[in-house]
Amino acid sequence: MKEKITAGRDQLGDFAPDFARYNDDVLFGEIWESDVLSDQTKSMITLSALITKGATEQLPFHLKKAKANGINAEAISALITHLAFYVGWPNAWSAFNIAKRIYQEEKND
Repeated sequence: MKEKITAGRDQLGDFAPDFARYNDDVLFGEIWESDVLSDQTKSMITLSALITKGATEQLPFHLKKAKANGINAEAISALITHLAFYVGWPNAWSAFNIAKRIYQEEKND
């Protein structure tokens, strides 16, 4: 049985219940659970979008999810380097700082 996602409800449910429901039931329930794209592909797409927008607050969660989906540090490094030339050096630099921390946690565990 798949785990029920409640992060949206836990963090925003009392303030923005509709948004929390969309986050938990639609985004992480339906979209992320769809079999049309692989979990690795979804992670790479999501990371690309977040890095492009400079949305660093969500990067740690999605980098950990990418790691859990089998994406190694070398692939993350290649992704961010590739994006640097399209979305800007500062966005890439910020993403690298977070990715380095997330992927080095594995070595320190």
